[in-house]
Amino acid sequence: MATRRLLRVDMAEHSDEALMLAYAAGNADAFAQLYARHRQPLYRYLLRHLRDTTLADEFFQDVWQRVIAARTTWAPDTGFTAWLFTIAHHRLGDHWRSLKHRPVAPADAEQRLERLADTDTPERVLSEFERRRQLQLALDALPDEQREVLLLRLEQEMTLEQIGAVTGTGRETVKSRLRYAMDKLRARLPQ
Repeated sequence: MATRRLLRVDMAEHSDEALMLAYAAGNADAFAQLYARHRQPLYRYLLRHLRDTTLADEFFQDVWQRVIAARTTWAPDTGFTAWLFTIAHHRLGDHWRSLKHRPVAPADAEQRLERLADTDTPERVLSEFERRRQLQLALDALPDEQREVLLLRLEQEMTLEQIGAVTGTGRETVKSRLRYAMDKLRARLPQ
């Protein structure tokens, strides 16, 4: 009966979990609302890891196809957002294992490193673009595990428990990785 009521009211008022349950019961509008809420954060997450729009597009579609395929077996144990990003995390892991390598360094990696040495000169006034570039380089320099938990926390605003569910690690491991990542960012970025 609750699912029937969900069919008739505004979808924006409901939690992700309620929407997923409604979608599993056959409500296509519930899926549309879930997709609208999570498409941009999911795509940014994939693009940050893959650094290739074509691959990010492909993985994005694959993750949503997996959501659709698993709709009847989904249970709201860890929450929809954590479940969605766990699917993406596993898809990325499968990809890297199949290639037997980590993401290739950017083509201009050496030039970026050379430019970093000059950022502390007092003569240079940094623009907003330059600060963002420095942040991106600092993020790229983090170990994969630390970068992933930091991005899930800051960009996706996930709790430590949700991040643990996505990455398959414990809460304390997530906290440690976050702390180490923040310490490294503070050390690399100008004050």
